[in-house]
Amino acid sequence: MSAASLEVRSLAASRGPVNLFSGISFRLSGGEALCVRGANGSGKTTLLRCAAGLTRPDAGEVQRDADFIYAGHLAGIKDDLTAEENLRFALRLRAVDAPVPAIAEALRAVGLESRRALPARRLSAGQRRRIGLARLALDPAPLWILDEPLTALDGDGEQLFAQGLARHLGRGGLALIATHHDLGSGTTKPQELRL
Repeated sequence: MSAASLEVRSLAASRGPVNLFSGISFRLSGGEALCVRGANGSGKTTLLRCAAGLTRPDAGEVQRDADFIYAGHLAGIKDDLTAEENLRFALRLRAVDAPVPAIAEALRAVGLESRRALPARRLSAGQRRRIGLARLALDPAPLWILDEPLTALDGDGEQLFAQGLARHLGRGGLALIATHHDLGSGTTKPQELRL
């Protein structure tokens, strides 16, 4: 993985007359993660959307020196597609060419091997989230921007995420994550930003 970085300088955003945050600055480079925390409505999602270029900040700038994957707080799963089709579709949108055996292995690794041909509407919320974990494992993007990635995951799912994050950071990847969950296990202790 090539040297990747994300730099945010003096970022400010508001929602109507309410100032969400101002003066936010940080820099992430390969192998680093930043966990954004705060109360509901404090601007965590807005900050991530600004970092991804999906929302324009009121002030400041964002410089991304990396291809990135953005996963919002919703699972982004199509109900009529199977787990495998959802994974293929998401990867195709990013122009990621994953061979059939790699897709099968990713679904097996997240515990969905026996459910890979089921329509997503028949999967639990946690199983739908696990499709997203398989997507992260197969997408080579060095920068992960993730909004509440642990929502609906059970303890095993949270462990799968922690292991995937540790592998990603170990390869020089970086991550910007908004969550209410604890991510600090083992060597994957992220920096923290409170809004």
